Amino acid sequence: MDIERISESIRSGDPAVSLRAVTALHRLAERVEALSVAAAREQGWTWEQIGDALGVSRQSVHAKYGK
Repeated sequence: MDIERISESIRSGDPAVSLRAVTALHRLAERVEALSVAAAREQGWTWEQIGDALGVSRQSVHAKYGK
């Protein structure tokens, strides 16, 4: 689902359609987060800096992306 379709879906008034849009947004956010964490690590950011930027602990971000 592209961003324009997601936006239209949210305003559809049909809960099934808007909930699918929410799922698409969650997936997009996860992808953007993963790419951003990888870029931060490549630039030398610590897990603590990344966690602070995301509003989570360094342990949780490391557990999610430290593999």
